[in-house]
Amino acid sequence: MTTNHTPPPAEPGLDFSAPSRPPEPPAAPSNQPEFSVGELARAIRGLLEGEFGRVRVRGEITGFKRAGSGHLYFRLKDEDAVLDAVCWRGAAGRLGVAPQDGLEVIATGKITGYPGRSTYQIVVEQMELAGEGALLKLLEDRRRALAAEGLFAAERKRPLPFLPGVIGVVTSPTGAVIRDILHRLADRFPRRVIVWPVAVQGERCPADVVRAIRGFNALPPDG
Repeated sequence: MTTNHTPPPAEPGLDFSAPSRPPEPPAAPSNQPEFSVGELARAIRGLLEGEFGRVRVRGEITGFKRAGSGHLYFRLKDEDAVLDAVCWRGAAGRLGVAPQDGLEVIATGKITGYPGRSTYQIVVEQMELAGEGALLKLLEDRRRALAAEGLFAAERKRPLPFLPGVIGVVTSPTGAVIRDILHRLADRFPRRVIVWPVAVQGERCPADVVRAIRGFNALPPDG
C-alpha cells in the first residue's frame, strides 16, 4: 500500500527560501593621510633633499645646452640611468670643467625635485673630469679640433730663441702655480719674467688667455 504525502500548502505571506546575506557594514574610516598633488610633490622633494643633501655623481654629459640666461642644462648618464642636471649662471663660471657632450665627469651638487613636472635633478655647483681617461679624451679632442683649424701647421710656427732673455708667463698672478714657476726659473734659469695675469678657469678664461697672447706678441723682443 503506497501513501502519498503532500506537503501542506504554505501560509499566505510566508517565505521558506534561504535567507539572504545581511548587508556589509560601512567601511571604517582610513587612517592613511590624504594629500593634494602639490602637497605630495613637495613632500617628496623634501625627502630627496633631506636624505641626500650634497652628492657627487659620475656620469657622461649628454644633451648639453647653454640658455640665453647663462644657465647650463644637460643630463648625466651611464649604462643604467639618466639624471637631469642644471647649473645656474652664477656657478657656471666657477666650474672646473667646461661641459660638453660625451665628456665623463664627476658633478658635485644638490639633489632636488621639480614638482611642476614630477621630476628630480641635480643642481651642479662643481665639476671635474672623471679620471685620467676623461682628461686624455678631452686633450685629444681639443688637439684634433685645433689641427683641423691649421694651428699646428709648420708655416705658423715661430722660431724659439735658444737662450731667451725674457720669459712671458700667462697664468693667475696668485696661487701655487706661479710661485712654482718663479721658484724653478730662479733656481735653474734666472731670467727676467713678465707675468700676464689671467683667469685660469670659468667663462673669462679663454678671452683672457687670447688677450694675453696677443699682448705678448705685440711686445718687442726685450719686453
